[in-house]
Amino acid sequence: MPSSKKILYFISSALSTTISVGLLGFGMSQQWSTTTVLCARNGADDLNGTAVVTMGLFKGLLLRDGCPGFQIESSFSAFEKLVDTGGAPPALHFLSVILLALCLLFSAGSILLSLYNSVSNPYQTCMGYVGVYVCSSLSASLSVLVLILFVINVSVTSLAEDVVFSVDESVDLGKKSVEMKVGYFLVIPYTVLSLVAIGLIYFYEHAAYTHKQEQEKPTEDAPMETMMY
Repeated sequence: MPSSKKILYFISSALSTTISVGLLGFGMSQQWSTTTVLCARNGADDLNGTAVVTMGLFKGLLLRDGCPGFQIESSFSAFEKLVDTGGAPPALHFLSVILLALCLLFSAGSILLSLYNSVSNPYQTCMGYVGVYVCSSLSASLSVLVLILFVINVSVTSLAEDVVFSVDESVDLGKKSVEMKVGYFLVIPYTVLSLVAIGLIYFYEHAAYTHKQEQEKPTEDAPMETMMY
């Protein structure tokens, strides 16, 4: 039976990862970015209209104001729309979603291993500390990669422009500005909590190793009075 200290650390690690999964799951259902593009009808002197493309992982929204027309709003499926436009944006978007799914999978593995270690002392290395390290490390690393890929997709590629052109090609587009939304920012606490889970296990393992080393000190390191007995 594990010690109470081990139980506390591994339960805390599982709790940290569980909270991170809840945050990420909620974030995946929210809006991730809003891109505002200046636009006008072909041949117009001034780009006095705007097209606002709001992207989530699964749904999107296009609001056109004077681009052309007045306050025209349309929603779309992110996957279907991006597949229709083609190019790099759909590839990066799909990759981001797949990596997030892997994050959830590895987090689930970390939770299960932490709970298993809180009620047992597994001899198998992959079922002990190393398993938790690997799962949580992969979760944190992949989530950071998602943060980079998604912001590149909405800022560098022509994702927003392609969405606008897919609705109306008779427009001229100009400068765009990007604002990241709550869904994107919730990936950050997910990453932090995954690292916290790793830190908790590391602190316990380090303390346990130090305690074991102190108990296994060779006899010659003991005081002379102790050796006489």
